[in-house]
Amino acid sequence: MRIVVNGDERQFPDGTTVRQLLEALGIGEKGVAVAVNADVVARRDWAGFVPADGSSLDILTAVQGG
Repeated sequence: MRIVVNGDERQFPDGTTVRQLLEALGIGEKGVAVAVNADVVARRDWAGFVPADGSSLDILTAVQGG
């Protein structure tokens, strides 16, 4: 399936969940928020949420600073 991740189009196997997408991209779960088509997906739903082909996935990470 085709997913646009932070503006870059990528290919993933059909049925890939949000959690699997993050794993494939080498992104841990701590300090991360995910939105699919501008709707936030709760962390508790990542293991079962499968974005539709052509979806836009935004991955946001917390950054400390001062």
